[in-house]
Amino acid sequence: MKEQKTTKVPPRERILAAAEELFYREGIRGVGVEAIAARAETTKMALYRHFESKDALVTEWLRLEAAREEAVLERLATEHPGDPRAQLLGWAKYIAERLSGKSDRGCPFLNSVAELPDRNHPGRQVIEAHKSAYTRRVGALCAQAGIPEPEAAASEFIFVIDGAQMCAQSMGKENAGERLLCIVRRLLEEAPRPAAPRR
Repeated sequence: MKEQKTTKVPPRERILAAAEELFYREGIRGVGVEAIAARAETTKMALYRHFESKDALVTEWLRLEAAREEAVLERLATEHPGDPRAQLLGWAKYIAERLSGKSDRGCPFLNSVAELPDRNHPGRQVIEAHKSAYTRRVGALCAQAGIPEPEAAASEFIFVIDGAQMCAQSMGKENAGERLLCIVRRLLEEAPRPAAPRR
């Protein structure tokens, strides 16, 4: 019987996977390129062939994280077409499930922004662009749901989501997801629904 050849993951993908794991677990400043190269089973020289600097690697990692979150929001839009409240609740459920994971260290963007104080840093710009797009999307869903003052409602929703992720890290994860969902459900239930059109 012939042995099947295993296809080795290309170096760039291994480097990104290692960076994702280490940056998320240990923080951007706490991880050097040597550690990333070792985790990716490659060399520092090979890393710099694919990424001109650590900042470039950080930026690409954050771009991938943003794309993942956007994909979840797109999936929720597909699963709940024409139901913005279900999409908002679905996002809260996604975050709540993530909070229950043993390896969860909260929101990668909230964690990283504290380590990237320079607003001209390309990684910081990725975070700000993603958060702006996310805020607009939540605001649009609130407007579609007929919630009064949708921008204020969106800010409140995001405040609760971000706060839950921060509190889970500083105060413990026990029941964090359940508490988050309880608050979001209450926000959505208390928000007036648009009046049905008269016949």
